[in-house]
Amino acid sequence: MPANHFNTHCPDWAEALLNGFSQIFFQRHPLCGLLCLLAILLTAPVLFAGALLGGVAGLLTAQRRNYAKADRQAGLFSYNGVLLGLLLSLYFPWSPLLPPLILAAGGLSAMLTQQWLQHVYRSRAIPAYTSPFVAISWLLLAFAEPSAPAATIELNTANVLAAELRGFGQVMFLDHPLAGALIASGLLMADRRAFCWALFASAIGLGSSLLHHETSAALAGLGSYNAVLAALAFSAQRQHPWLPLLGIVLALLVTPLFAALGLATLTAPFILACWLIRFGLQMLGKASLAHEPCAHGDNHPRLR
Repeated sequence: MPANHFNTHCPDWAEALLNGFSQIFFQRHPLCGLLCLLAILLTAPVLFAGALLGGVAGLLTAQRRNYAKADRQAGLFSYNGVLLGLLLSLYFPWSPLLPPLILAAGGLSAMLTQQWLQHVYRSRAIPAYTSPFVAISWLLLAFAEPSAPAATIELNTANVLAAELRGFGQVMFLDHPLAGALIASGLLMADRRAFCWALFASAIGLGSSLLHHETSAALAGLGSYNAVLAALAFSAQRQHPWLPLLGIVLALLVTPLFAALGLATLTAPFILACWLIRFGLQMLGKASLAHEPCAHGDNHPRLR
């Protein structure tokens, strides 16, 4: 079923919520979001309620505070809340305090996103990506119990192929190959170019981790998901088709930095890699403008 046909039969609130799930992978596509939701429900049902609560909290906060409807419908105020709901459900035991905590975190992420969006619209600043999720998570994880060590996965052909799919799922803390397959199917439906870049990035991340003898992390998909996100962030760039590859390489290079600082990796390497690339592009653009003989600092070219 085409996405536009799906949208005509989908209430606004449901479309906005599903877009929040798909925006984790840089898509505005309710069917892709539905497959992401199914990936959680089928492979990690204990995380399902938290993901929904976080996404709803972000959406309701945006509605109550009258943020731009176009941004709400695009899912821009929900995806950080979804990730926070997943993380809190994973690292904290369910108790009467957990749902209010997820709601508060999801609402706060929406407010931080709005502040960043306003800054972006005014000054063409660098996008926030998942930085509200990472910043809030670093604060909350200080109160979490240490997680149990991951189970060892045997290195064989089947597990290597499964790891390619786990690179998709680990973006949402899902380590089951079925979750990765559902997410990959959603990406394929939403944008074939994005799907191809994500598949390539997952393979590069897997190979890099294996070369560095990080076998357990590689086969669990933990060495791939930041590369997947970095590739997706630039997959629509047709003017500079090499940007996704640069994003993949940078995301893999900066990943050890966060472990060295004692911080949870989360999606921080992807954010830093994308910020570095966008900052570099801005600097190159300003430099080329300054070297044009008839260019003026206040005469910016109009975007198409």
